[in-house]
Amino acid sequence: MTVLVSGDHLPRQLTFDDYAGRAVWTWQTSGAAEIWRNGFVPTEDLSQMQQDVEEQISSDEEYGFAVAGPLPATPKEARVRWDDGSTMQVPVISARQALITLSPYDMEASAQDDRAYKMTAATFTTMRLRTLRGMATVPAWRLYFSNLPGPIDHVAVDRATLGTVEDAVGDHLPPDVRGFEVLDERTLRVSYDYGVCLGQKMPTVHLWADERPDVVVLGIEVHEHISNGLCAGVGASGEDVVRLQEPLGSRVVLDAKSRLPICLHWSGPCRAG
Repeated sequence: MTVLVSGDHLPRQLTFDDYAGRAVWTWQTSGAAEIWRNGFVPTEDLSQMQQDVEEQISSDEEYGFAVAGPLPATPKEARVRWDDGSTMQVPVISARQALITLSPYDMEASAQDDRAYKMTAATFTTMRLRTLRGMATVPAWRLYFSNLPGPIDHVAVDRATLGTVEDAVGDHLPPDVRGFEVLDERTLRVSYDYGVCLGQKMPTVHLWADERPDVVVLGIEVHEHISNGLCAGVGASGEDVVRLQEPLGSRVVLDAKSRLPICLHWSGPCRAG
């Protein structure tokens, strides 16, 4: 990505420091940090189903979901209850909205489509969910289907209305950093993605960390060695170790490019340990 910097006649390539500075500023001013500390931030899948249901859906190459029965009214609100005793009043989505969230398509399939999983009923219930603030009991819809071996539970919290970290950060680039492993309180093993020009010398990749009192920003700089000015790019991945100046502690680890916490786009933990 290039930008035209004020006073420059030519665009310059953004550096890690540029991206890191923007990530920190966005995190501290957008409301994302407040949502992270005090909001509803799930750290696992919002849907739960028994294994045979998951296996049937995952083996079906072409499928959709359709409403094929009457649905109950949607409560105006409900509560998330954390195991530490704290609660949060939250808006909820309808059973139909929960179904659309499950669908791989933007629109629902027709109820007459034989390939569709037909939802015949739904009940408002709760489910256990891991969140950034610990385990919680959250409002959920239990969706029943005529042609699946069991129901699907889906979180009923209306996160779009409530506000998410992603929404607060706004439009963002794809992340460079795929994940990290905490080796000790000051050492992280970091995995990342980058581009390679076919037929050219492998680029030099530098892994960097920008430490602040509340966040650690991770990112890379890629220095290409292009001999003919042309680049047919392909994806590559790498791994390196970064040593922090201070213990990681409870600081949030952000990706410089996306400006998002790394744990929101990979399967690792959101906090050290």
